[in-house]
Amino acid sequence: MGIQAGVQVQPKVLYQADQNYIQSLKSIRHHMHSVCRQYVNQVVRVQTIDGQVITGRILGCDRGLFYLRVQNHGEGRAFFGSSDEAILTLVLYELLVIVLLS
Repeated sequence: MGIQAGVQVQPKVLYQADQNYIQSLKSIRHHMHSVCRQYVNQVVRVQTIDGQVITGRILGCDRGLFYLRVQNHGEGRAFFGSSDEAILTLVLYELLVIVLLS
């Protein structure tokens, strides 16, 4: 709460997720964690809801994030790794399709 000239001002809520949406996201996150655990170290092709397609090896997922080892092509989105490989972090709810390649 802010204070303005001795009067308490309630903060303005810009967005609040619907409870059904929250439950749906939690369910998706739980399911995706199960898939990740089952297929760790497998090569997959991932498509995001924005249409981006990425091929890499599943490293795992944690707290709503999906970690994928990819070939480093100088993209700014990937983090740490050797010079020819990098780790790409994706948000689970942005994933549309995961296809097992090996």
